[in-house]
Amino acid sequence: MKQRRTNQRREEILALAADTGLASVEDLSERFGVSASTIRRDLGTLSGGGRLARTYGGAISTTHLPEASLRHRRSEALDAKRAIVSWAAAQVQRDESIFLDGGSTTALLAREFATSRAPATVTTSSLPVVSQLSSVPSLTVQCLGGRLRPLSGTFVGPLAEISLDRMSFDRAFVSADGVTADRGLCEADLEQTRFKELVARRTRALYVLAHASKLGHAPFDAWARLDLPWTLVTDEAAPKAVLEEFRAAGISVVVAPAVA
Repeated sequence: MKQRRTNQRREEILALAADTGLASVEDLSERFGVSASTIRRDLGTLSGGGRLARTYGGAISTTHLPEASLRHRRSEALDAKRAIVSWAAAQVQRDESIFLDGGSTTALLAREFATSRAPATVTTSSLPVVSQLSSVPSLTVQCLGGRLRPLSGTFVGPLAEISLDRMSFDRAFVSADGVTADRGLCEADLEQTRFKELVARRTRALYVLAHASKLGHAPFDAWARLDLPWTLVTDEAAPKAVLEEFRAAGISVVVAPAVA
């Protein structure tokens, strides 16, 4: 009888998450008259079975997660992205070889590079990055070919991967739709995740740029596992408990200070 109630509650949680897009632990605990720890166990079971994606304080349905366009993402968490970008740009040394991934945060980082005028070689798979850097005389810009993903404005596929095999970088700055301590980087499709894994193998220092709302977030089913050392760069809104999960997994964590 108890297991039947548990199963019924979990099915109702799934239905609520699908209807509203978000289910919080507190709301679910009050709705079903059970403890928050019971709800967390429910969410853990549903997430482990791939039926929900965990977020801070709750979960979202995996059936209502269309990939957002780059244009849409440009306006999200701007203050957090500026903090991350300011810290990231300061790490780059003169005449280094840099890789810039696609994404709204890396596009902001490209803008930072464009104003710094420090000599460097920048390789990218992103059309917006190329557009921003193409007229900067101090930079040597290389763009990887491949199949264009219109939503993200990036190139992926065999042609991009073959190009990477002939390159190496001092630093690589990559993005993600979600980041977890145990699984790595979450993206909309496997070509993206494979590409990020290849980038990770070709750089001396890898930085994952992810604002707080992306941490512990798993909106899709494709993952890039980063078995080599890497650094998570996030903002001050990231919960300390979540950051400790990354540190416990051996991942370096940088909390970028807010930009005045």
